[in-house]
Amino acid sequence: MYKEESWFRRIRRRRRLTLIDDDTLREFWHVHVSGLGVFTVLFFMFLVTIGILSLLIIYTPFRNILPGYSASLRQEIIEKSMRIDSLQHTMDLQTQYISVVRDVVAGEAKTDSVVSLDSLQIVMQERLLEAKSEVTEAFMAEYEARERDNLLLFDAPSTTPVFSLYSPAHGALIETYAPMEGKHGIRIQTPNKENVCATLDGTVTFIDAEEEDTYTIMVLHQSYLSIYRSVGRVLCRVGESVRAGQTLAIVKDGTPIGFELWKHGEEINPQEIIAF
Repeated sequence: MYKEESWFRRIRRRRRLTLIDDDTLREFWHVHVSGLGVFTVLFFMFLVTIGILSLLIIYTPFRNILPGYSASLRQEIIEKSMRIDSLQHTMDLQTQYISVVRDVVAGEAKTDSVVSLDSLQIVMQERLLEAKSEVTEAFMAEYEARERDNLLLFDAPSTTPVFSLYSPAHGALIETYAPMEGKHGIRIQTPNKENVCATLDGTVTFIDAEEEDTYTIMVLHQSYLSIYRSVGRVLCRVGESVRAGQTLAIVKDGTPIGFELWKHGEEINPQEIIAF
């Protein structure tokens, strides 16, 4: 009874492939092949082709014809073109420089064209400018005398002492000078830990404790007396000489400080002579 073969056995069965001369009907070449063998050979050729194409794409410029590599190739061409143009420009400048040097060495350099000037005319103009008339000399003498007097006036030593008053602290004025209302000075709201500075050179004459751990400091400056009230930590001592702008104390927790200024025993408005 006939039994049908499986497909695997069919593709493995060898078959004879013969080439016959059409004129003599004589066989001149033959080969035994199978379906599995043909598939194996074609698959191997396919792998070899893929391998060769991969090597060409990786190691040769053949990859530049592929769609993904065209942009990079175009950018590279543009960069090389710009570099060539730059080199060409540099070579042109070098060529011009060498040409000029060669002409100078050979004594063939071309002089620039200039407008000829009459030297005698220039000398005459200089003599006219240097000459001074009697009116000019009289005016210069009067001007020099007047300016000499002005310079002497400015150079004369001043007998009036010049003071540079510092602001006792940086902050906002919350209370201004109003003696009719019992306000003999000003009050300044300062940030926490702000420095309280001496307004002039002088000597610390008085330090006294107030309520809530605050202090009052008095500093004598020649004809002035400055008073600093409600300051925190004191950084000076009685009898100490201080300079203008030197730190006397530290503000306590942003507590407003009071400042008074006296001259010859009379209180004055600090805002008139100090910029707060």
